[in-house]
Amino acid sequence: MAIIVDKSTRLVVQNLTGREGSFHALRNRAYGTQVVAGAAPGHGGEDVEGIPVFNTVSEAVRETGANTAATFVPARFAADALYEAIDAGLETIVCITEGIPVHEMLRLYQYARDRGVTLIGPNCPGVISPGKANVGIIPAEIFAQGSVGLVSRSGTLTYQIGYELAQLGLGNTTVIGIGGDAVVGSSFIDILSRFEADPETEIVVMVGEIGGDEEERAAQFVAEEMTKPVFAYIAGFTAPPGKTMGHAGAIISGSAGTAQAKKEALEARGIEVGTTPTEVAQLVAKSV
Repeated sequence: MAIIVDKSTRLVVQNLTGREGSFHALRNRAYGTQVVAGAAPGHGGEDVEGIPVFNTVSEAVRETGANTAATFVPARFAADALYEAIDAGLETIVCITEGIPVHEMLRLYQYARDRGVTLIGPNCPGVISPGKANVGIIPAEIFAQGSVGLVSRSGTLTYQIGYELAQLGLGNTTVIGIGGDAVVGSSFIDILSRFEADPETEIVVMVGEIGGDEEERAAQFVAEEMTKPVFAYIAGFTAPPGKTMGHAGAIISGSAGTAQAKKEALEARGIEVGTTPTEVAQLVAKSV
């Protein structure tokens, strides 16, 4: 089975009438995802290539049975859009938007948790369960269906490792980009626990990067709670201390959060860490 998204996913796209929202919604639909609605204030009654647009998410849910949202709303309006999607009773929200302030995400994180909503992102590429559904901006054509779960803080490295696995004849149950911001809706541990419970996922790959202690805490969780083999890759071995590198959460503070420290923490708990995306895929292939 897939986690987060699957054939039962019924997607409403927030800001479907915008350039990015329409482009990726149509790509998601072409892949086979049930894109049932869009939501854009003032555009109710319109459609985007047959996808009906509603003024509010709650109206879209009521009229189409949507259970998942993809958020392409600009950063200055994105927090309000997320509150709207949570209040509409959706099960899952995938926020692609980059640039939501950290203090807003702290409130949204708890708001979603208190209501049992799975929030992926922000600043993430989305989620794909190959052969079932694709929600977000992930290039679906490079992924294959299989038994490897993949969770990553980095978007492009997610694509790279998924491609490397496919070239070795390995596929994925689900691929999740959790986002590169300092505060995101779902942590490595949240996703690892779901993969551990998923009967179709046999191996897990975790892609981390510099900054914070998410990887170290995930390593402890793997050691204590997981029975499935986990492999890892950490980006940022050459990043200079004290400088944000690409993602808002990718900043080293003193000796904490370095790629080397994360690698050592993972390996100390029995998790093999590849030095390149290619090597990670090769380590997985050797274990099969």
